[in-house]
Amino acid sequence: MTSHRIATFSVDGSTRYGAVVKGGIVDLSARFGKDYPTLREAIAAGVLTKLAEDAAQYQPDHALDTITWLPPIPVPEKIICIGVNYPYRNAEYKDGQDAPKYPSMFMRTPRSFVGHQTPLVRPRASAQLDYEGELVLIIGKAGRHIAESAALDHIAAVTLCNEGTIRDWVRHAKFNVTQGKNFDSTGSLGPWLVPYAGESQIADVRLTTRVNGETRQDDRTGRLIFGFRYLINYISTFTTLAPGDVIVTGTPTGAGARFDPPRYLKPGDIIEVEADGVGVLRNGVVDEAP
Repeated sequence: MTSHRIATFSVDGSTRYGAVVKGGIVDLSARFGKDYPTLREAIAAGVLTKLAEDAAQYQPDHALDTITWLPPIPVPEKIICIGVNYPYRNAEYKDGQDAPKYPSMFMRTPRSFVGHQTPLVRPRASAQLDYEGELVLIIGKAGRHIAESAALDHIAAVTLCNEGTIRDWVRHAKFNVTQGKNFDSTGSLGPWLVPYAGESQIADVRLTTRVNGETRQDDRTGRLIFGFRYLINYISTFTTLAPGDVIVTGTPTGAGARFDPPRYLKPGDIIEVEADGVGVLRNGVVDEAP
């Protein structure tokens, strides 16, 4: 059981944020929305943990079965995704190359993600929808040229991602994977933010992905090729990291494309991405509406 869990959700057509507690969700936006319209402003102000602690004094405002979960950060400035960041994952490419000198990365749009319990959409353009379970860092403190020694001070929270990918479309181009990574509603973020509480919380987290109850991915963040301190240092060399920025840190071996024959997602499948101390991000799959 995680201590503090703060989610963005919609109820009766209105987007809100709140603390997930026993019996439901405490609507924090009803109480603090004037100061912090969304979790982006709450993160920038450094009050995530304080809001979660305040929530303890209230009874839940909404039952969980009455809300729609949304990605925790509404319209982040940047969603930066790291490719090929676990050792066996590099070996999966079978290109004879040693571990890379620098991380692979690409950007995703907010529209390419849904929240917890909302189905991923298999697009009309391709049946090759694949899953990738990942741990996510949410930036809390802005910075450029951030030293590795100070890097973790810039984290506000962690969450989970199913970085859904259209496999044939990531191979369309010579130098990039952008189009296969940005189909509408093919990935998910959530279910909630867990405020960052120190390096031991993220240093060696077990990360698993299950499809219909079968474990497909299972690894630990302690084995990352490019660790969290390095990633924040490296990314902040070329771009200013801003509060609410999302860094999706890489997926272990075991995605569907690597099976023979490949095991792509199909309507009715249930994918669960789980990390110790964070929770379970669960999504179904539907076909794109005609």
